[in-house]
Amino acid sequence: MNMCVKEMYSARELARQIDSGYYERYMLSKRPIAPVIEEAKKAAGNIFLDNYILDFLDVPESVSERDLQKSIIRNLKEFILEIGKDFTFVGEEYKMQVGNHDYFVDLLFFHRGLSCLVAFELKIGEFKPEYVGKINLYLEALDREVKRPNENPSVGVILCASKDDEVVEFALSRSLSPTMVSEYTLKLIDKKLLQKKLKEYIELSQASFEDSDEN
Repeated sequence: MNMCVKEMYSARELARQIDSGYYERYMLSKRPIAPVIEEAKKAAGNIFLDNYILDFLDVPESVSERDLQKSIIRNLKEFILEIGKDFTFVGEEYKMQVGNHDYFVDLLFFHRGLSCLVAFELKIGEFKPEYVGKINLYLEALDREVKRPNENPSVGVILCASKDDEVVEFALSRSLSPTMVSEYTLKLIDKKLLQKKLKEYIELSQASFEDSDEN
């Protein structure tokens, strides 16, 4: 209810968020995780989800990164509803020059609440450690060449089809940039499964609290 008021959802938008299990995904994204990832999420305002549902794109599972990007642009209103209404679109294939080389950010947004640029890097496969170096380069270039003096340091989101949490932890452990690694799915997740996972997390948290209270 608080999010509905804050985001000023229409009846259609609210129905979509309920169907996609947005509440459950939001709560699960706040669960305790590896310290390095937790610090990155705190630095970025802890507003990013671990899983985004892009069922509205209507693309095949074997979609290319370029086609995924183009489909997001065609469905930008729905994409912003999924990631949060405080995001303002800046551009696609946003060009930056570093030395004698040109680099392109897949999707660049500005987040009003965080007052910072947010770079989305799209990957159609599983997360790979080398993606971190690339997004760090983008964030450094954005901070040096694009960020305004009154804005906060840029944030990066590597959006992959899948990820191994342990690999993500190792890859981010020495990174100083606020970078998140999230998964996307192209179809709705079974909401009952999300509710089950959330219930298990709550019960586990309560048990841990009771144990620490007894000690």
